[in-house]
Amino acid sequence: MIITPNTGQLLLAAAHNNAAWCAAVSRDGRFTAGAWISPRRTPPYYPDAVTLTGGTDAAALVAGIDTVSPGASVKDSFAALDLTPAGFEVLFGAQWIHRPAGAPAAAPALEWAPVAGPAELEAWEAAWNGGDSTGLFHPGLLTDHDGDIAFLAGRDAQGRILAGATANRTGEVVGVSNAFSVDGTPDEEAWAGALTLVDSLWPGLAVVGYESGDDLDTALGQGFAAIGPLRVWVHGG
Repeated sequence: MIITPNTGQLLLAAAHNNAAWCAAVSRDGRFTAGAWISPRRTPPYYPDAVTLTGGTDAAALVAGIDTVSPGASVKDSFAALDLTPAGFEVLFGAQWIHRPAGAPAAAPALEWAPVAGPAELEAWEAAWNGGDSTGLFHPGLLTDHDGDIAFLAGRDAQGRILAGATANRTGEVVGVSNAFSVDGTPDEEAWAGALTLVDSLWPGLAVVGYESGDDLDTALGQGFAAIGPLRVWVHGG
C-alpha cells in the first residue's frame, strides 16, 4: 500500500479518534505526544494504551501502563512497535478503514435513532452483548461529551433493537465501532443504518474505524476503503 500525505493524515485522525473513544469508555488515562495511556486496567475489550503516531517510544509506553496485573494490552495503531521484548504478543491484526464524506449509503430496513437515556443504553448493550447488559458503557457517555458520542440503534416495528453501532466525533471525522446485528438480521443492516444516521447527526464528515476478517469485508462492501494496518498486543503475564 502506498501511503500518500492524505492517507497519512487519515491514519493519524483515525488513531486519535479511537483513542478518544477508549478514553471516554475508560474514564481514565492521559494523552501524551505519542499515545493515550491508562495507568490502571481498562474495561474489558479496551486497551491500556493507543499509539497516536508511528514513532511512539515503546519503552515509555510500556512504563506507563500496568503490566503486573493480568490483561495489559496495547493498540499499536500503525503496526510499528515490537513489544515482544516487554513480554507482549500480537493478539490480532486489523485494518483502519475510511469512508469519504457524502458517500451514498444503502437504505436501512430498520428504524434508526440515537439511544436516549440509561434504560435505552442498557437495552442497547444487552442486544450488542447477545444477552445481558454488563454496564460496560456507562450513562456518562450519553451526557458528558457535548453531543460528540452517540449510540445508534436500529429497531423493528415492536421496538426491539436488532442492530446498532457506536459513533464518536473528533475534529473532521466520525469513528464508527461496535457495529452489530442480532441473529437473523443481515450484517449489512448495521452499517447501512449507522452510516445513514451518522450523516444526519454530523453531515459532511468522513467516517473512520477499524475492522478485520468478515467484518472488514462487510465494511468494504459499504463503501469503506482500507487505509493501513494496526495490531493489538497483549501482555503474556
